[in-house]
Amino acid sequence: MAAEEVNKPPPLPSYPQLIINAIEALNDKNGSNKTSISKHIESKYGDLPAGHSTLLSHHLNKMKETGELVFWKNNYMKVDPNAPPRRARGRPPKPKVPLPPGMVLSSGRPRGRPPKDPNAPPRSPKPKLPSGSGKPRGRPRKMARPEGGIGGSSTSVTSTSVRPRGRPPKVKASALTQVSVGH
Repeated sequence: MAAEEVNKPPPLPSYPQLIINAIEALNDKNGSNKTSISKHIESKYGDLPAGHSTLLSHHLNKMKETGELVFWKNNYMKVDPNAPPRRARGRPPKPKVPLPPGMVLSSGRPRGRPPKDPNAPPRSPKPKLPSGSGKPRGRPRKMARPEGGIGGSSTSVTSTSVRPRGRPPKVKASALTQVSVGH
């Protein structure tokens, strides 16, 4: 039993400690990206759990959110207390004016449309207003063509045989042969 304990590798430190050690060992002034951190941990500790990349991603994000690491241009680096805070792209946020003590922030009214008053009398529909110009609304109706058409010829179609709207139906070849035979 003593031989088993001797051959056993030392237990892995916690993932946050592994990440910090890797960043310190790599010692890059721009920080280290996820793959370089992962390769360093794999080379140093060898036998890692099956979900190593998932665990590494999880802990990197967690450390980034808590402020232990700074994520800048796809690289992670330790927080330098002397460095000025880096700002993301875009417009800087407005400075927040501190409230004097004892003053409570209250909104004037809640968001959204106010609910209808159940005790209010029902509203009558809007009365129709006479149109100001006297013209009917919408597209005007089609006017009948004057007799003789534009050119003034009187050979136009009479009003009794009005052509229907749209494309005329296709004439079948059998109807054409009957007409030509009747000649």
